[in-house]
Amino acid sequence: MSKFLVIAEKPSVAQSYAKNLSAYKKEDGYLEGESCIVSWCLGHLAEYAQPEEYDPKYGKWQFDDLPILPQVWKLKVSRDKKKQFDVLKSLMNRADVDYLVNGCDAGREGELIFQRVYDLAGCRKPVKRLWISSMEDTAIRTGFQTMKGAEEYRNICMAAVCRAQADWLIGMNGTRAYTTCYFKRLVVGRVQTPTLAMLAERQDKIEHFQKEAFYKVALTDGRLTVVSENIANEEAADLLASLCMDSEAVITQVKREQKKAFPPKLYDLTSLQREANRYFGYTAKKTLDMLQELYEEKLVTYPRTDSQFVTEDMRDTVEELVGKMPVLLPFLDYGQLGHNITRVINNAKVSDHHAILPTKEAVEKGISDLTADKKNLMMLVCQQLVQATGEEYQYEQTDITVKCQGHDFTARGKVPVQMGFKAAGNAFKNQCVKAKPEEETEKETSIPYGYEEGMTLSPVKAEKTVHFTSPPKPFNEDTLLAAMETAGNKDFDSETEKKGLGTPATRAGIIEKLVSSGYAVRKGKQILPSTEGRELVNVMPAYLKSAAMTAEWENQLLMMEKGQITDTQFMGEITSLVGKILSVCREIPETERRRFQKAREVIGKCPVCGSDVYEGKQNFYCSNRQCDFALWKENRFLGSMEKTLDKKMAVELLDKACTHVKGLYSRKKDIKFDADLLLTLEDGKPRFHLEFPKKK
Repeated sequence: MSKFLVIAEKPSVAQSYAKNLSAYKKEDGYLEGESCIVSWCLGHLAEYAQPEEYDPKYGKWQFDDLPILPQVWKLKVSRDKKKQFDVLKSLMNRADVDYLVNGCDAGREGELIFQRVYDLAGCRKPVKRLWISSMEDTAIRTGFQTMKGAEEYRNICMAAVCRAQADWLIGMNGTRAYTTCYFKRLVVGRVQTPTLAMLAERQDKIEHFQKEAFYKVALTDGRLTVVSENIANEEAADLLASLCMDSEAVITQVKREQKKAFPPKLYDLTSLQREANRYFGYTAKKTLDMLQELYEEKLVTYPRTDSQFVTEDMRDTVEELVGKMPVLLPFLDYGQLGHNITRVINNAKVSDHHAILPTKEAVEKGISDLTADKKNLMMLVCQQLVQATGEEYQYEQTDITVKCQGHDFTARGKVPVQMGFKAAGNAFKNQCVKAKPEEETEKETSIPYGYEEGMTLSPVKAEKTVHFTSPPKPFNEDTLLAAMETAGNKDFDSETEKKGLGTPATRAGIIEKLVSSGYAVRKGKQILPSTEGRELVNVMPAYLKSAAMTAEWENQLLMMEKGQITDTQFMGEITSLVGKILSVCREIPETERRRFQKAREVIGKCPVCGSDVYEGKQNFYCSNRQCDFALWKENRFLGSMEKTLDKKMAVELLDKACTHVKGLYSRKKDIKFDADLLLTLEDGKPRFHLEFPKKK
């Protein structure tokens, strides 16, 4: 009997599929039923191979070997995932499997994960695509009933492949080019570099900010206080205050307006990550990881979405969910619910996935058993649904203008008329948010009753106050995500579907990569560029730091998804950029290339070629790039004595070394010289030295 093979992204998702397909028989690495087999990928099973796997010469970083432009891209399975890949390869090529179902997450990355495994397994069988936005049983069953051929998603797949290949080409060539030019490891990334540049630019503005004083004059009759515009000159402010003190002022205008504020939109991934950081201090990665788990637990819909709307066919579902939100949000009562479902419906603004919503299953299961952090995130998603479908917030705004000594002074008051959607938002913050964000601590102010145009205020008291201009604030994850989302927008016309730096699915990873690489550091909620990060930005040319160029690439990838440009066009531009990187590097002056070498301490002379030896993070290495000599700080010989090679030992070894080396010493750990590392005791203390065989 013929079967079909479903490949999920993770084991937990595969189990949900298997349950709905009645595939209950457990095997090693898969589940099997009468008509189907369900297996999984463990995330990215395969990655593009490193350059040295194309040609051994790339194992040694040399500028003259660039560019590295694979004609046929090689994929390599992660060592710890090889067993599962072998399972998949065997299943894909089973004689009784007629076709495959790509059940990986419905987005670019899911396409890439499946495509790599499919290509690496050498499979040519037909593929259908399961494309769902919820892990609820009804959504899974509907998804299997409405599958389309993989060719329908071919453009999305190509965009995913091109994005990954572009990152590889720019990362591998750019990093090697700048590292070999400056004799210092400098990591270049298509999206990472412009993001780091934003951090560095902000820090430069903060450090070079010169605060300036400005002044205001406030008048009061004891009940009403009105304030002047900003005054740059202190003497002018003093003069105005003295003129107005104990004088007469006249109300020249009282303007009362009924105003309204509209509810916020539903969450896409980026807006949810921003508010989770603002309210709870969660990093973008933590929010995404928890959200993915909640998705797999069938409590929220698909997380990696860039839409803040739902489609018309979801109207009844959304209305039902809204009506049940007090079940999950005990601080809400049913009277605080609105019914403006139309406000969150926009078919044109939903492409692959709709906005993030709680599921019906979440209402049935409840969220009381979740961890505190997951519960916070769930309540954040739920209250946003209530706010987005709520009534408008209405208030009365009163503006008063007072003239005194020929100058205008103003006051503004706001009084709520209808709390609308804000009732749910305020209840959530009061119940769930311990420390309110600074921007949300502003209170409503009212103008005292009884003031009308033409009234005279006499006498009034006047007071000068001093204020200072403020520097820009350092980025936190909230504001950095916002900056990444809108990066380069000013360079596009209003019709361009802007994507900024990265996508909602990749921005968290970009931030984490900057931190893990040491180019950025977290300080409380702030994200700051490190010294190394700023050094990197300082040597990068403007085009590699350009948010506009990278944002344009993201826009082109989106156009590729829609079939508006080809993969050949996109990759042609990337290849041209690689050529430009190398061309610019060739023109770097010799004095500039040595900028990072000024403070290096010479440890000793290389016993192989006689050049200076310097200390690196992992070893003591020869400054001659053509020489392979290095002393590694961690090695098996010293490790057996629970020791590592420090600078003092290295100086002594190099001082005593003769001409030949064996065993542990090489710029590459798998290349060994021919010399012995000896340990002797002098005065009870260990001494290390190299013994070299005499030349014949």
